Amino acid sequence: MQLKDVLRLLLLSAIWGFSFIFMRVIAPVLGPVVTAELRVMLAGIVLSLYLGLIRFPVGWKEHWRQYLMIGSINSALPFLLFSFAAQHIPAAYSIIFNASAPLFGAIFGVIWLEESFNFSKGLGLLLGLAGVALVSRAGLSTEFSQWFGWAMAACLGAAMCYGLAGVYLKRYAQHIKPMGIAAGSQIAAGLVLLPLVPFAPPTGPFTAMIGLNVLGLSLLCSAVAYLFYFQLIADIGPTKALTVTFLVPVFGLLWGSLFLGEAVTVSMLMGCGLVLLGTMLVLRRF
Repeated sequence: MQLKDVLRLLLLSAIWGFSFIFMRVIAPVLGPVVTAELRVMLAGIVLSLYLGLIRFPVGWKEHWRQYLMIGSINSALPFLLFSFAAQHIPAAYSIIFNASAPLFGAIFGVIWLEESFNFSKGLGLLLGLAGVALVSRAGLSTEFSQWFGWAMAACLGAAMCYGLAGVYLKRYAQHIKPMGIAAGSQIAAGLVLLPLVPFAPPTGPFTAMIGLNVLGLSLLCSAVAYLFYFQLIADIGPTKALTVTFLVPVFGLLWGSLFLGEAVTVSMLMGCGLVLLGTMLVLRRF
C-alpha cells in the first residue's frame, strides 16, 4: 500500500471509532430506533445529493433489490442492535465485539462461498471466541450485569450481520459500483426502519448537543466513512481494506477513555487482543 492509502485507513479507523461514542451519547436519549433511523436516512440523503451533483448513476431501477438487502443487513439491523447496546453498556464493549465481524464472515464464506477452511482460520475462530468470552466475563462481573447479556448478544448479532453482508456483496453485488451501494443501501435502510419509529419514540429531549452528535454519526461516520471505505476497496482491494478492523478498536477505546471517561481494564485489553489476533489469522492468505 502507498502512504496515502495507509493514511486513509488510519483516518477511516478514527472516524468509525467515533461512531460508538456518538451512539453512546444519542441512544439513551433518542432510543435505538430513532438513533439508527437518523443515522442512515440523513447519510443516504446526503450521499444521494452528492452523487446527483456529480451525475453518478445510482441505478435504483436495476439494483433496488440488492440495495434493500445490503441496507437491511449491513446498516439497518446492525445499527439498531448497536444503538440498543449503547443504552446499556460502555462504548468500549461494543467496539470490541464489533471486531469479531470478520470471524463471522469467515464462517459464512465457508458455508455459502465454498471458501477453504484451514488451520489458520480454525485457530483464528477459536482465539476470537476466547476473546469474546474473556470480555463477556469481565462485563458480567461489573455493574452492567443486568443488561450486559442482552447488549452483548445485540453486539454479536450486529457483527454477524456485517459478516453476512460481506458474503452477500461478494455473491450478488460485485457488479454494482461501490458508490451506488453506499447511497442506495443507506436510503433503503432508512425506509426499512421508518415504520418502527412510531413504536419507539425518543425518551428524552432533542438538545443542541444531541443534534451535533447525530450529525457526526450520520454525516461523518456513515456518509463520509462509506465514501472512504468503498473507494479504498476499489483502490487497494477488499482484503487490505479489511485491515481497518484491526485499527477501529484502538481508536474507539482511546476515544471512549478521552471523551466519555470510560475505564479500560486489563481483561478488556486481553480480550480485544485475542479477537484481533483471531481476525488477523482468519484474514491471512497463504
